[in-house]
Amino acid sequence: MDFEKIVDRKQTSSVKWDRAEKIFGSPDVLPMWVADMDFDNARPIKDALRKMIDEEVLGYTFPPDSLFTSISNWQKTKHNMPTERENILLSPGVLSSIAVAVQAFTEPGESVLIHEPVYPPFFSMVNKNERRVFRTSLDIEDGQYTMDFDDIERQFKDENIRLFVLSNPHNPGGRVWSEDELVQLVELCKKYKVILISDEIHSDLVYSEKTCVSPVTLDDSYKDWVVTLHSATKTFNIAGVKTSFILVFNEVLKAKLVKVQEETELDIVNTFGMRATEAALSESNEWHEALLEKLEANRSIVTDFFDKELPEVSYMVPEATYLFWFDASRLGVDDDKLRETFAQTGKIGLNDGISYGPSGKSYMRLNFAVPKSLLMDGLKRIKTVFDHYSN
Repeated sequence: MDFEKIVDRKQTSSVKWDRAEKIFGSPDVLPMWVADMDFDNARPIKDALRKMIDEEVLGYTFPPDSLFTSISNWQKTKHNMPTERENILLSPGVLSSIAVAVQAFTEPGESVLIHEPVYPPFFSMVNKNERRVFRTSLDIEDGQYTMDFDDIERQFKDENIRLFVLSNPHNPGGRVWSEDELVQLVELCKKYKVILISDEIHSDLVYSEKTCVSPVTLDDSYKDWVVTLHSATKTFNIAGVKTSFILVFNEVLKAKLVKVQEETELDIVNTFGMRATEAALSESNEWHEALLEKLEANRSIVTDFFDKELPEVSYMVPEATYLFWFDASRLGVDDDKLRETFAQTGKIGLNDGISYGPSGKSYMRLNFAVPKSLLMDGLKRIKTVFDHYSN
């Protein structure tokens, strides 16, 4: 668990590192954008995969009971969500699960509501499935995003919304929604007969002062309206294994999901993903706890740096995730040029806020799940950009 070890990921077909020059237009850009971590994986995960390679034939496999047990135990222990095997559907990924949910719970041309700003594929999954996307902008209060429930209710009513896709915790802002907020949201969903899809892929990356709540756990009646999406891939830095799970407690909702999964073969996950997920959830808790300590330390480094070196720049303190959302409006650069500006002037690759929706304009997203030496290098590169435009 050496989180200061530099892992050379170049020439490994890494999206983060090997596509940086193509995306940012410079060979010497430091990539701190896409949400995977530059940390070595937990040893139990690597050992499980090595054992499979050494001892088994890579033929057809089915999900073992032990995989479902590991998921059930994790959800009960970490999220206060008692879960039986029949409540778990396997899926290649959370985005695949969103696509399945869109097809299962809506018809072409029907309306889906999402927050804005939010993870960009939420938009594309809805659009690609020929549904109508509606957006409700998040407000900012005391430096954090909050939901506009009046606008949500208006759109539920006026736009005949059938599905709401929630990022819980929020990506990119790192907000951990409170129980009161989640209750208010689900009660609106019940009132207007809207299915709530809660994407909780970041829910195991929550800092010590907060607790992430799954809305389905807040009231038994919510099981009829809420479907939860989760995966070990973000928590344990194993996105390449392409395995996730859907947690559904209502038989009618489950039957609709199963029908679409069977029609699209999106109920099949690969052997490596099954083994890695089980090893992560059942054997890697020590690594997970050490990771949270490291991320919390890195979060402090980032906020301390901005407070000292860039006091004029506003930002959101992430309550979860390893993503830092800061306001670059002081640069006076057009929103569609911000990514290029940071890449060319500071030699750092970040996500531009405008890609998260119009209300994300002027913001940039930094991934701070890296060894301290890389983090300090990246922060100095960001300061270079602000210094350049302040002269």
